Formats: sequence, C-alpha cells, structure tokens
Amino acid sequence: MSRCATRKIARFGVALLVAGGLSACGNQQDYHHSVYMLVDTSGTYSEQVGKAQNVVNYLLGTLQPGDSLAVARVKSRSFSEKDIVAKVALDTDPMQVTAQKKAFAEKINQFAKSTGSANGSRYTDISGGVIQGAEFLRETGAGRKTIIIFSDMQEELDYKTVRDFPIKLDGIRIIALNVTKLETDNIDPRRYIDRLDWWEQRALAAGASEWKVVNDMEHLDRVFSTRG
Repeated sequence: MSRCATRKIARFGVALLVAGGLSACGNQQDYHHSVYMLVDTSGTYSEQVGKAQNVVNYLLGTLQPGDSLAVARVKSRSFSEKDIVAKVALDTDPMQVTAQKKAFAEKINQFAKSTGSANGSRYTDISGGVIQGAEFLRETGAGRKTIIIFSDMQEELDYKTVRDFPIKLDGIRIIALNVTKLETDNIDPRRYIDRLDWWEQRALAAGASEWKVVNDMEHLDRVFSTRG
C-alpha cells in the first residue's frame, strides 16, 4: 500500500472517531431534561404558592446533573425574563449540584414568603408565561422539555395585552398542575371542563408532545419520575 493511501486511511479513521464523539455528545445532551415551571400569582390563587414550593422541592430531588430548571411567576403580563424567579443549569459535578440545588431552594423559599404576604396580580397572563417558557427550554438544548403550569388555568388579560395568535410548543410536554376549581365551576362544571379542553387543544395545535392535567399532589412521582 502506498504512503499516500495510508495517510488517507488514517485521516478517515480520525474523522470517524471525531464524528462518533460528536454523536455521543449529542445523544448525551438529548438525554438531559429541562423544566420550566409557571406559578400563578394572580388573585386568590397566590395562596397556593406553598404547594408550588413543595413541587419545586420535589423536582430538585429528581433532576440530575446536566438538567435545567426555572421557576417563573404568572401575573398580569408574563412574557418577560424579569418574571423568572430562579433558574439553574445543573453542573456535572455532584458536589456542585448539591450547592446549586440548595441555593435554588432558598430563592424559592424567599419567593413563597413574599408572594404569600402580598396581594395577587389583577390579571393572569398564562399564555405569555408559556411563550417565555418555550423560549427558555429551546435555548437549553435539552432533549426532554417540560412546562409545568401551576394555576387554575383561568386566563384574564387586560384590553391592551394581545395573546390570540398561534404559538410554538414543538416537542414540549405541558403539565397543568393543581388546577383548582373556581366558584363558577362549582355552579356549572362545564366551565371547568371547557376551560381545560380549550387549553389542551391550543397546546396540541402548537405542537406540544403531550398535555396532561394532574391534581393528585400526593403522587408526583407518577408524573415526573420517568426518564428517557
């Protein structure tokens, strides 16, 4: 075999090794999970923030090195990075991850205290929060993406706020959590059913990989434990 042919084979072998390494990195990134949790702080629903804190603590216990988590408030207008209460991209070093989770939990604790003692916002911009969340998740590059909406799912916008346009949720799992029933829902349950049906249709039409409503706060492991 000529020296030139030997060099070509060697180069080809190196190219295969580099391509294999990049592919492995890509697969590893696809395995990571990124979660964006929206917490409704409007009206009387702000009283539920303690339960939301419990969910965050559960998530901190299940997320792994390389995963990402952000918590944001839902208020009168929610399409803003300023409404992100806390966010973290977990390190690959377990020691560092422990410190990151502790710092994150402390931020959420302060958020829960301040929200619980304040009046809830007048309006509820869930759509703006979802759009902001989808942007955040796409930027993480994670293979698994989840938006958790901790709300009664009753959106109320002021006359200036525009949200009636198509949104993009491609490949994002949407979980509506602790969807409490309003007084009007108790009078006519169809209001509650129709409200959730409307959100489901909107999420799936936007490309969401799944829509799920979970009100059983005692078994969160059934919702979040599966990886892959």
